Amino acid sequence: MDEALEAAEAIADSELEGAVVWVFRVIGILAALAGIGLWLFTQSGLLWLPAILIAVGILLAVIPGILLELIDVFA
Repeated sequence: MDEALEAAEAIADSELEGAVVWVFRVIGILAALAGIGLWLFTQSGLLWLPAILIAVGILLAVIPGILLELIDVFA
């Protein structure tokens, strides 16, 4: 856990903070769109995979920005 916080602090201190956040946002948006596409365009009865993809996509789009802002506040 300490290594993850140190890596997040290193990213927050560098000038690549915005780029890293946007990479995670793009991955999150793509995952959410893939989940929505699976849900809309397939006829499978099991909807766990699309629901998980949508949830993970939303989390990836939101969490990195919030995490880096919190690190800036508390560091």
